[in-house]
Amino acid sequence: MVIQTLPFDTLISIDRTSKTPIFRQLANSLTTLIRNGKIKPGHQLPPSRDMAAMIKLNRTTVIAAYDELKVQGWLEVITKKGMFVSTQLPVIDPISFRTDNMLSAMVLVQPNFYQQINFDRPTYREVKPFHLIINDGYPDPRIAPFNSLFNRYKTLLSKADLHGRLIAGNVAGSMLLRSELANFLSRTRALNIETENVLVTHGAQLAIYIAASMVLKAGSTVIVADMNYILADKLFEQLGATLVKVKVDHNGIDVDAIEEICRRSRPDLLYIIPHHHHPTTVTLSAKRRMKLLDIIRRYQLPVIEDDYDYDFHYNNSPILPLASADHSGYVLYVGSISKTLAPSIRLGYLVGGTSFIQQASRLKQLVEIRGDILFEESVAHLFSTGELQRHLRRSIKLYRERRDRFCELLNASLGDFVKFTVPQGGMAVWIVFPENYSISELSNRLYAKGIYMNDGSLYRYSNTVNGIRVGFASLDDAEMDKFAQVLAQVK
Repeated sequence: MVIQTLPFDTLISIDRTSKTPIFRQLANSLTTLIRNGKIKPGHQLPPSRDMAAMIKLNRTTVIAAYDELKVQGWLEVITKKGMFVSTQLPVIDPISFRTDNMLSAMVLVQPNFYQQINFDRPTYREVKPFHLIINDGYPDPRIAPFNSLFNRYKTLLSKADLHGRLIAGNVAGSMLLRSELANFLSRTRALNIETENVLVTHGAQLAIYIAASMVLKAGSTVIVADMNYILADKLFEQLGATLVKVKVDHNGIDVDAIEEICRRSRPDLLYIIPHHHHPTTVTLSAKRRMKLLDIIRRYQLPVIEDDYDYDFHYNNSPILPLASADHSGYVLYVGSISKTLAPSIRLGYLVGGTSFIQQASRLKQLVEIRGDILFEESVAHLFSTGELQRHLRRSIKLYRERRDRFCELLNASLGDFVKFTVPQGGMAVWIVFPENYSISELSNRLYAKGIYMNDGSLYRYSNTVNGIRVGFASLDDAEMDKFAQVLAQVK
């Protein structure tokens, strides 16, 4: 039940010199507010006594206006609750921001004062409570150390003297979290960095945006994989850049092609996902990595290295990031804490030279004055106590088991009908279907059986691609079994 709390005294104008009765003026004003969408169907109006006090009229006048609107069908009385706007209005075309909702007697001009975002997102259906959700590679939030995280948050929240000091802190993020990240990345990725080399962001996507905005301008060129993380591609294009696409195979991006592009005319940026490339999950080979580092140094090529789930390797030790080698300061390193804990934990980071991070911090401040510093401090506490590292070890063991079981079930359900490679790391499997098979129709059939899976349109970069990323890390055994059984039925 929603009671309207609009400023009726400013929205309703009464002309006491008019020949139109005051109760009818009030009724007409309320009708106009309903027509214009300012008062929604099903919303409760203030009681007559309250309305009379707000607009400085006699209560009997308000009652008369309400009675008039009841007769006309605009209002209805619900016993023991009050007066409500009817859900079945005499006129059901309120004005809104939508250009297809217009009153027949009015013309709504759609202003064009903004940029058009050229990005056709796939159509998302409603996710119902009974649906099993198949994502494209996220951690399982059910195993995340939320209790420790929120207990720490509550502890910090109770320390009133702490708030001012934290809010007045560096816009680059919580100093404690930046310090912990610098230590963690140094130990796990051999990055030679200090606290001042780390910028904390509200998710890795914002880190990519800030890094790209610092490098690109209208007319810039960006090398990307021909099958790439689509939101990065669209971000670069929105900044006015032109994409130069390079093939990806089982050894990662084609480094020889990158060198040839640089030889002709050095681009402004290279965006690369060396580990568990999105969407195909392949990893850049050690040989290509060494050659790419040489290209970066020789051509002074700026790079955004997106390493969103580096920590999740299952078969062997990971190849170190490009940022861990001698790159002469040209590699900007992006990572995600969301992939470590849960999708709802929107934290990422950007690593770069000290001067670059100082400038990037100023840009970040234009987008958001500061992040949730108390939350950042709480996450830092997970690092400092070792709980996050223990969570990572548990997660890697569990996700490895889930990967193996999931791939066995895929083989049993789909057999030779599809092609996929068991991923060395990450949280998803890249499945390629026959050329003429409709993944969209498969998605529809799964939906009818209570399973939500995207329709694959997000990965349809060209006519030669008919694949989909299917996440396994967030599925327990029972959920995997259900998915495999239904998949075998509806494929």
